Amino acid sequence: MLSCQEITLLVSESLDRRVPLPQRLAMRLHLLLCKFCSRYRRHLLFLRHAIRRHPDRLGGDEDPSVSLSPDARERIKRSLTREA
Repeated sequence: MLSCQEITLLVSESLDRRVPLPQRLAMRLHLLLCKFCSRYRRHLLFLRHAIRRHPDRLGGDEDPSVSLSPDARERIKRSLTREA
């Protein structure tokens, strides 16, 4: 049986891609037996639904540079060139 740590990773992955059948079956079995991992999955699904329902609240469509002052942009550029 997979550990809770392995299941949480698998649950997260399963939201983005199709998980192979053996892993999917192991995950379902674990979720039936473990209330904590099951709760974790429900929370992830809730967050996913909330974000998809209200994408405008995240500012995902905005260009981040629009909200930065010219001075802030320049400081960021200087900082990036120093690290490079």
